[in-house]
Amino acid sequence: MAGGAVRERFGTLPDGRIVDSVTLTNDRGMTVRIVAFGAAIQALTVPDREGRPADVALGFPDLEAYLTQSEYIGVTVGRVANRIALGRFALDGSTCQVPVNNGANSLHGGTPGFDKMLWDVVEVRSGPAPSVTLGHVSPDGDQGFPGELTATAVYTLDQQTNTLSVEYRAATDRPTIVNLTSHAYWNLAGEGAEQGAMGHLLTIPGDHYLPTDPGAIPTGEFRPVAGTPFDFRTPAAVGTRVRDSSDEQIRLGKGYDHNWVIAREPSSGPRLLARVEEPHSGRVMEVHSNQPGIQFYSGNFLDGSTAGKAGRLYRQGDAVVLEPQMFPDTPNRPEFGSVRLEPGDTYRNLIQFRFSAEPLPARR
Repeated sequence: MAGGAVRERFGTLPDGRIVDSVTLTNDRGMTVRIVAFGAAIQALTVPDREGRPADVALGFPDLEAYLTQSEYIGVTVGRVANRIALGRFALDGSTCQVPVNNGANSLHGGTPGFDKMLWDVVEVRSGPAPSVTLGHVSPDGDQGFPGELTATAVYTLDQQTNTLSVEYRAATDRPTIVNLTSHAYWNLAGEGAEQGAMGHLLTIPGDHYLPTDPGAIPTGEFRPVAGTPFDFRTPAAVGTRVRDSSDEQIRLGKGYDHNWVIAREPSSGPRLLARVEEPHSGRVMEVHSNQPGIQFYSGNFLDGSTAGKAGRLYRQGDAVVLEPQMFPDTPNRPEFGSVRLEPGDTYRNLIQFRFSAEPLPARR
């Protein structure tokens, strides 16, 4: 079995730099297109239970949309994914200030973050495990973060199973903080399908989640999911409780935009963080990672202002986002663990998106 990896020009930045894409394919009907701008998943095609392919990743047909979009669709976010309260944190006795770009707080590394960077295409490999390696060097002081950070994102398509993995690694020359993740949006019915993602059946094997204040900053509480709309320990349709006005956290987030606690620290290997099934097509996606938390975002702020590859406007509830990561605002919450990275150490977030299809239930 041999997979393909084809590099092509995707567009040109206003300063004349060329932006490439790399398309990975396997022999099981799966195709993935990675764009170097933002190290983004631009398209991902997998078959349904009948073998019919569909592109299940939201994305844009051209580079211009990636330059202007503000929803982080498909991209890699960092240096620090999610939110930092007031854009401030202390490191070795000094207070660091990073951009405030989400109300009073910092979101996804500032403006511009890694999502608006042109990553280098370091290596493209065909063969049993087709892959593309992307790299980016963030200079000391970039967006207020200390240390020169050298980051890589390796996308690999498995031949035996329809699994796309992305392994983020980073190294620094000074103590700093880092928390990278993928901000891919998924609709397993197809990104141009009539139905959105609110009918997707979601499972998250976490007993606790992190409630937030009105600015989406965790309060510090590890709250049990039992008896709340945040209990996805057994499969439930996302749309069943996403507008449950009786829950203050749903009201504050205008839906789901919270972090679930799978563990309290990273593990040596990937573990199941979430499972999503689209009942009509039978498509299933499992998300595995070595990270202890997963941010589930129900596409609350997709407002119809941008159109995707199929020419349809992306609206509220058209997709779900599942981001393996350390917990939000960890730099200011020692009880959450640490996102500190020392010189000589390597940061690592291994994410696996495992796709399959469930057969139709047998008729009785």
